[in-house]
Order: sequence, then C-alpha cells, then structure tokens
Amino acid sequence: MGTTSDEAEAATTRGVVIRGRGAVSNRDSRFLPTVSIREADGWDLEEPPAPDPRTTLTPDRTVQLITRNRSPDLPFDRSINPYKGCEHGCIYCFARPTHAYLDLSPGLDFETRIFFKTDVRRRLHEELSSKRYECRPIALGTNTDPYQPAERSHGITRQILEMLLEWRHPVTIVTKSQLVLRDLDLLGELARMDLVHVYLSVTTLDRQLKTRLEPRTASPSARLRAIEGLAGAGVPVGAMVAPVIPFVNDSEVEAIVDACAAAGARSLGYILLRLPREVGPLFQEWLAEHYPLKAARVENAVRQMRGGDLYRAQWGERLRGTGPMAELIEKRFTRALAKQGIERDARLVELRTDLFQPPGYQHDLF
Repeated sequence: MGTTSDEAEAATTRGVVIRGRGAVSNRDSRFLPTVSIREADGWDLEEPPAPDPRTTLTPDRTVQLITRNRSPDLPFDRSINPYKGCEHGCIYCFARPTHAYLDLSPGLDFETRIFFKTDVRRRLHEELSSKRYECRPIALGTNTDPYQPAERSHGITRQILEMLLEWRHPVTIVTKSQLVLRDLDLLGELARMDLVHVYLSVTTLDRQLKTRLEPRTASPSARLRAIEGLAGAGVPVGAMVAPVIPFVNDSEVEAIVDACAAAGARSLGYILLRLPREVGPLFQEWLAEHYPLKAARVENAVRQMRGGDLYRAQWGERLRGTGPMAELIEKRFTRALAKQGIERDARLVELRTDLFQPPGYQHDLF
C-alpha cells in the first residue's frame, strides 16, 4: 500500500545498525510521489532483509563541473565536488539531503550509492578557458569529501589537482582523510607558488566516538599525522573542529585545538552542528540508537542554539548558532586559540590568482 511522501516524512523507519555505516534508516527521497512502508501484520514468517550495506560506484554524466554559490557565510564562490554521496558515513553530514534529488535516500543510500564525475579534464578545460572566466580559488570538498575511499581507485581529485597545477590555478581543500598525503607531490608544487591551502576536519580525539559518528573516516591520530605531513612538506595547513555537538564532543574543543596546533595547524575554525532537512531525523535516530540516555538532552541543547528549532539557516547564524550555549562555545574556542598563539580567523596564505594560465595558453617565445 503506497503512502504520500509527506506522510512518510513524519514516519521513522528504524533499521538495523550496520557495521561501518552511520545511518540507521534508509527513508525515501522526499521527491518521490509515493513510498512504501513495511508494517508488521502478523503474517511475516521471516525477518525482513537488512538493507544492502555494499558500496556501488556509478559514473555521473557531468555537464558542469564547477558549482557557484553566493553565500555570505562561505569564503569561496566556486567549488568542485568530485563525488556525489560519501562513503565516510558521517551521520551529521549536511550534504545528505542532496541524494533526494537523485530519488535516493539521504540515509544509507547516501553512504553506499556513490557517483563520480566523468570527463573531468574536458569539462574543466572548457570552463576555465571561457573568455568570461575570472580566476578565483576553487574549493574542493565543500559538499562531500574529495578523498573519500572511492578516490583510491578513481583518482578524480588527483586529476583535478594535476590540471590546476598545470594551469597555475589556486585551490583549497577540506578533508577528513589521510589520503591527501598521496598528493604531496602536487600540493607541494602548488604551495611553492601560493596556490593551495588544506584544512583537515577533526571532530573528536576519541576513536570510539569517531567510529559511531563518522564510521569510515580516518582515525583521529591519522588526521593529526596528515596535518604533520602537510606542514612538514611546506603546505599551508589548518584544521576545522566540525561539527561541535553539545554533550557529544563539545567537551573536546580545547583538546582538539591543542592537538591540531601541536601537529602544525596554523589556522583553526569550528562549525556548530547543522541539521537541515532529512539530517535532523537521521541524527535523532542515531542519538536514540547510540546515546539513548542523553538523546533528549542533546536535542534540547541543539534547539536552544537554533531558536527552538532543530535547524535554522539564516545567514550569519547557521554556522555558529545563537544563545548562551553558542556564545560559551565561541568563548571557549577563542581562548583555546589564544593559548596556542593563533589569531581568530587567521588566514593561512593569500592565494595568488595572477599566475593563472588558461588552458591553451602559450608562453611568449621571445
């Protein structure tokens, strides 16, 4: 029996906790006209099969590679996401709702149904060689991680870096993966020309919490080693404490800042937990599964910082929140930076745009 997607939205489809995955349900895309909900009617002779936890990789027919934005909250106006969906499985990932546009679930599908960009070199060549193109830094990893597990076999991010180095184009990277060290040869060359900086996202120093919160990401120690490796190679590197979740990892703010600074991070920032659209119910399910005794406390704290809602997307507030608890986190973070001698909102490096050589550019012979 079908039901409308609006009715299904209010329903909680609890699933089986699958080892190595973040979501505990696989609710349907909000854009489907009808969905099916399994109900126990007493006639089932067997338990329903668990969702398939295996990862599938599918080519994405890429029409436009560079995505533009006009958000006043973001320090970039263009980005490239080599992959749609992310196998890292971070339960809090604000990009999960984008899978609904593919008629897939923001839950388990987001972690297992991964799409990779195709014909990357030709598309980037076309877009950067346009006469209307104005060179500004391209951000990698703004929606999904450019160094998620699929990158090991497909190398889309490396292809993009090779082209940006060839054309002397500035780039920024945010990742949770130590795989970024694979590309030290390219990043080192870009860094020597002030064309790159990298941020590692460090959510917790507790490996057990990491395994529950972001199951297929690098361990906390591996991320700190990645910071050390980048810094040692002369690549400007910073860290993001993201997201800060009250009563889950907020007690670690100072320790994370100290550890990242000791590893070589020269700039640090933080982002408060964001729960847009389907991410809210998914996070509530995750809390109920992993932290049932304090689930209500965490949710109430989130609402206190979001004006009574699970999430509000107003410019200037969505990354930091409002209210006494949000202000306290802000003060604690600022003091932790001061202890390490790091300025708030310190910039790693002023990336150069004057070196850009558009595709097809030829040096003067004389």
